[in-house]
Amino acid sequence: MTIEELICYGKKYVHKTQAEMLLATLLNVNSLELLLKLDEQVDSKIVADYKKKIMLLQENKPIQYVIGNVNFYGNIFEVNENVLIPRFETEELVENTIKFINKYFPYPIDIIDLGTGSGAIGLTLKKKLNQVNVTLLDISKEALNVAKKNAENLQLKVQFIESDMWQNVTGKYDVIISNPPYIRNDEKIEDIVYDNEPHLALFGGDDGLSLYRQIRIGLLNHVKDKFLLALEIGDEQKEDVIKIFSDIENVQIICKKDLSRRDRMIFVFRNIDI
Repeated sequence: MTIEELICYGKKYVHKTQAEMLLATLLNVNSLELLLKLDEQVDSKIVADYKKKIMLLQENKPIQYVIGNVNFYGNIFEVNENVLIPRFETEELVENTIKFINKYFPYPIDIIDLGTGSGAIGLTLKKKLNQVNVTLLDISKEALNVAKKNAENLQLKVQFIESDMWQNVTGKYDVIISNPPYIRNDEKIEDIVYDNEPHLALFGGDDGLSLYRQIRIGLLNHVKDKFLLALEIGDEQKEDVIKIFSDIENVQIICKKDLSRRDRMIFVFRNIDI
């Protein structure tokens, strides 16, 4: 079959954009290159794989899981059903954290990524910053296996801890970053997310704030005198999350909006003149 015939086949079952994206990925070309090669014949093994994956997409599987990877902050991260799919909003958390680190911290520094999942946050910080020691923590052994594979693929040396938040942590850190589960247990979310992504990484208790409280409980035992805590939050959680951390002495807390003008990031600074 030709590329054009395969795109037509895929369009019978899924949206044209998904059909083209999947085929471009399997052929290791970009979408523009794909459309310039419509008459080219495709290897029979790729044809079979494409048809199989089209059926998975029709069954409402996320394309990131079907393809097996996602682009996050310019790097390719493997993902599967054991980890949350990294989103664009989390790139904004990373971007702001990098700016604050460069502005307020002399190197070297120690960073821990709580609930790392695929490792996208912590590994991106390791790749983009000089002289940083990065630890990736997750309660899920399966998630850590994905993070380890991504560290290997990116040729990054980091530490890993399997732990329920601070339980197995002994070190102290300059920067703590996390995109914890913050969806309320009774909150309605898209079927494609609910049916496929790990609930452990999505739901944060009756009010969505359980993991923020867990972070707060052990926080002061695992930070240095001067620290930054960077958190992703739900767009209606600003005041509640600020309240959880506002009792810490000598802290300043700021909230930043994402590109959609929603309150999505909280930054807690201690002993830093911002």
